[in-house]
Amino acid sequence: MAVPSIVNHFYYTIRPALPRRVQIALRRKVALAKLKKNSFSWPICHGSEVAPPGWKGWPEGKKFALVLTHDVENMRGQEKCLDVVKLEESMGFRSSFNLVAERYRVSAALRAELTARGFEVGQHGLYHDGKKFRSRKIFDERSPRINQYLREWNAVGFRSPSMYCKLDWIHDLNIEYDLSTFDTDPFEPEAKPAGTIFPFFITAPSGGKGYVELPYTLPQDMTLFVMLQQKNIDIWKNKLDWIVKHGGMALALVHPDYMCFGGKTAPDEYPASHYKDLLEYVESRYKGMYWNALPRDVARFWLSSGMGLATRTKVPVTTVKMPAHAFPGAAQIRPAGVRTTKPPGREAPRRVCMPAYTFYEMDNRVKRYAEALAARGDLVDVIALRWGDVPAHEVINGVNIYRIQRRSKNQRGKVSYLLPILKFLVNSAILLAGKQYDLIHVHSVPDFEVFAALVPKLFGARVILDIHDLVPEFYAAKFSVGPTSVAFKALMFLEKVSIMFSDHVIISNHLWEKTLVNRSTPQWKCSTILNYPDTQMPFCQPQQMNGNNNNKNKFIAIYPGSFQWHQGLDIAIRAFDLVAKELPGAELHLYGEGPEEPSLRALVSELGLEGKVLFKGYVPLDSIWQVMQCASVGIVPKRNDPFGGQAFSTKVFEFMSFGVPVILSKTSVDQFYFDDSVVQFFEPENFEELANALVSLAFDENKRQMLVKNSLKLIEDVRWDKKKYDYYNLVDKLLA
Repeated sequence: MAVPSIVNHFYYTIRPALPRRVQIALRRKVALAKLKKNSFSWPICHGSEVAPPGWKGWPEGKKFALVLTHDVENMRGQEKCLDVVKLEESMGFRSSFNLVAERYRVSAALRAELTARGFEVGQHGLYHDGKKFRSRKIFDERSPRINQYLREWNAVGFRSPSMYCKLDWIHDLNIEYDLSTFDTDPFEPEAKPAGTIFPFFITAPSGGKGYVELPYTLPQDMTLFVMLQQKNIDIWKNKLDWIVKHGGMALALVHPDYMCFGGKTAPDEYPASHYKDLLEYVESRYKGMYWNALPRDVARFWLSSGMGLATRTKVPVTTVKMPAHAFPGAAQIRPAGVRTTKPPGREAPRRVCMPAYTFYEMDNRVKRYAEALAARGDLVDVIALRWGDVPAHEVINGVNIYRIQRRSKNQRGKVSYLLPILKFLVNSAILLAGKQYDLIHVHSVPDFEVFAALVPKLFGARVILDIHDLVPEFYAAKFSVGPTSVAFKALMFLEKVSIMFSDHVIISNHLWEKTLVNRSTPQWKCSTILNYPDTQMPFCQPQQMNGNNNNKNKFIAIYPGSFQWHQGLDIAIRAFDLVAKELPGAELHLYGEGPEEPSLRALVSELGLEGKVLFKGYVPLDSIWQVMQCASVGIVPKRNDPFGGQAFSTKVFEFMSFGVPVILSKTSVDQFYFDDSVVQFFEPENFEELANALVSLAFDENKRQMLVKNSLKLIEDVRWDKKKYDYYNLVDKLLA
């Protein structure tokens, strides 16, 4: 299921519970956002005017075809049908009415009268609920009943509600023509333009009869007068003039439901006089030049003239900016807050928000993205967690930080872990709904935080899902569940639908990219961006290359990060039990917090290492350089389980950036990025081998210097000040 389908499925699910005024308000905001992004291809899409091969013109030498169609969505619309008929008859026009079979009680008397007066009746689905084309199963269940109504109504045409359609499925309907497409219309839920202002033939598989497709080519009345709140028909006139110029088919879609024939106009109505003005314009300006035909007549003409022998020609559609006269009133309907000019030499600043279920001060990845965008002039908000006495709102290096919720760092139970995440999802969704953004860059864990961006996405924002960790594997490692468990499978499903919802996916290492491409995302939709070191920060300025700067009497190994099971800190502690016997002055400094801290402290006590293994607490990212100054070696003792074995540790680059040699667990992801020339490997979960590596490096200054020298060369190629342009390009491409 595509992203628009997920959003539209959600909308149709909640629509019955929404007051009509709320529905209209939401749709207006969405329409305005889409207008901003699609003014280059709507209401005219250049390239769609190219006539099909073999085209000889309309009957009787007419300049263009005029086809009037009406979708009758509810009982209110059915009650207005005869008002529309009288208006059209008074001016000599005829049209077709497409009725919804089971949403309201379709009047047999109305159908009979329409037919008797020379109008046409078509079929418009069963319920107008947006579900018919959601799955082949639903389509197959409903198609026999639709065919039954086609037979009973003596109808030969169909239009899918909301233009949801799969043209190859429609062959199952007993029709001569379909009306479910358009030349260009970005306001429809599935904006898949036909790219032509002419009919075209849909060939049936296996030698079937096929059908003629008639795209509507004039903007819908609902779009113009209810969503965009236009006060005149200038857009209709300009589009009609363009169609006439190229000899195409002017097919109008007008809803009786939204026409007001007298009295006060409701929020979802417009004056019927607008439609009357269109008909008068056609008659006065193009009298004798148009062929006013019913849809069935156009379809039969298309086949009889031999045009059914060829399917639609692939037309090279271009998107050319419309001149101001082609879209009068555009300035009046520009969304609030959208700039009308750009600063010299660059795009207008982007409005970006980053929801991240993390502590901003502790997450280098989020900070780098946010501050990089702010540094180039974008307006960046971050929604994050709050800890200690930091303020609820703060501006750091140009980034607005909104800390909306507190969270314990030591959650061990499944429920205590999940509930704050759900609370953050709701709170961040509320905050996002109240502002207008161009881009929402969502940071996972969890993946489903991406759905906090639902309202901005409906209003036109693009959404990036940044997967820091694979959630199913992370959950399995944290709570000791297997890949066959219900929870693991549910998280894989959430991963997949979260990726579908997003416009692009950033993945934090190449091994995880391979995993996700195999199970959840197409290759074209994802990019890999490592947590590159920011060499502009103080802690990333290389120091002396001896790996031990300020304290010559001690050998200090450090670990800064979270105290999680997969990080393997118990392995490091057991290794230090052996190291202490060889190096009496050696110490292991652990910086950070996490759920494993109580058990780690207990292990230190059990081994009698209270003076050797020191818990230093949390240190902010911008102060970590002070810790690095005291380090002889950095250790990353991860386990090689399905999560830890493929989780890239950002600490490795940080150690390297500061000129600290690294002892690293030989996991699959670390072997992918490093070799023995830049790190000292040891076998995962082998505390004796880790102890030997520590002792060996302590006595081998040449080895330490070699590792530092080579790692500094490596860092030159992966610095954030170089790699950030990949991120800039991704953002700009998404928002182009």
